[in-house]
Amino acid sequence: MTEEKKTLQATSAERRRSWKWIPSLYFMEGIPYVMVMTVSVVMYKRLGISNTDIALYTSWLYLPWVIKPFWSPIVDILKTKRFWIVTMQLIIGAALAGVALTLPGPAFFKWSLVFFWLIAFSSATHDIAADGFYMLAIDDSNQAWFVGIRSTFYRLAMIAGQGLLVMLAGQLEERMGDIATAWAWTLGVTCALFVVLTLYHKWILPRPDADQPAASATVGNVVREFGLTFASFFKRPGIGVTIAFILLYRFSEAQLVKMASPFLLDARAAGGLGLSTTEVGFVYGTVGLISLTLGGILGGFLASRNGLKYWLWPMVLAINVPNAVYVLLSLFQPESALIVNVAVAVEQFGYGFGFTAFMLYMIYAVEGQHKTAHFAICTGFMALGMMLPGMASGWIQETLGYQNFFIWVLLATIPGFYMASKVTIDPSFGKAEKTA
Repeated sequence: MTEEKKTLQATSAERRRSWKWIPSLYFMEGIPYVMVMTVSVVMYKRLGISNTDIALYTSWLYLPWVIKPFWSPIVDILKTKRFWIVTMQLIIGAALAGVALTLPGPAFFKWSLVFFWLIAFSSATHDIAADGFYMLAIDDSNQAWFVGIRSTFYRLAMIAGQGLLVMLAGQLEERMGDIATAWAWTLGVTCALFVVLTLYHKWILPRPDADQPAASATVGNVVREFGLTFASFFKRPGIGVTIAFILLYRFSEAQLVKMASPFLLDARAAGGLGLSTTEVGFVYGTVGLISLTLGGILGGFLASRNGLKYWLWPMVLAINVPNAVYVLLSLFQPESALIVNVAVAVEQFGYGFGFTAFMLYMIYAVEGQHKTAHFAICTGFMALGMMLPGMASGWIQETLGYQNFFIWVLLATIPGFYMASKVTIDPSFGKAEKTA
């Protein structure tokens, strides 16, 4: 048997083994994020929390992802990535149970937020460990092969959380007649799923030789090295424009995304569309997410053909202009489910398509030395760009009403357009190499 054939057989065997844990690992990476960022908004709205408080407090939950780069060195040098993955999954499962148990109580908002904070921090830590483990546990060829699989199962987690779990809560609301109890059971089901998958990962995750704590490194040395790398990020040419672009590109979308579900749920007399929890789970968590995914796929395909510079302005338009559908929905308050589904699908497709430019620009902006660490810093600014506008969105909506709020959302696209006009991009960046 030739060496080449042996290598192919080894790669194929590793690929079969990897199918046993990569899909479930990235499914579990997506579930806590969607629970914290999206499902919590729907839940609190159904439990009678004001839009101002929903937007303010759930936006604060972005903070662990904002500061994630600062504690990633600790995950690298203490224990193994496998240890961090299993431990964080156990903590997330316990915290989900904590949310479920607090919902029927009188102080549910305060205590559920405490547990959501624990989920957010653990989820951000889990992201660091899972991505590091992925690079250690399989070879380079299989890493490239499984990139699409990772993304697919992460998206499926979004649909499962934002769609199926919200729809389950809606069905339980109707059958039980008690919103708090219905959501407690929904969180309980999510907790049970997490516990089962955690036990599965405790058993199935491989133990790669490379997954070892960095015995030769000290916390002090790692922190110093990280400090130098962090400082070098701010010395990159044009870094001011880069940071401003990252913070402002989604300035409008960051506000819209926090108020979209409350708008769909609120009574028509209050300016909303009066949809049920089940209907919102379907329109925003299923139709919307599928459209978002399709927009992202198309964006990646087109950018690979012509490059980021060629598609930048169409993508900037795509992520901003479709927000106008919410102005129309708030103005006419259609009763047709088809119209609502089409409108949300259009907006989400545009978001997915336009988000491609955002991700590609961050990759472009960190080309060169320390690009992995610098990209992690960019993702922190990305989360900050969602957190800060989102915090104020509920207060703005309650002050202006839904119609004027969505008009304000359109005006809030101006900073994104302005920053897009300031960035410079190599015309060849993003183009796939052509083969003869």
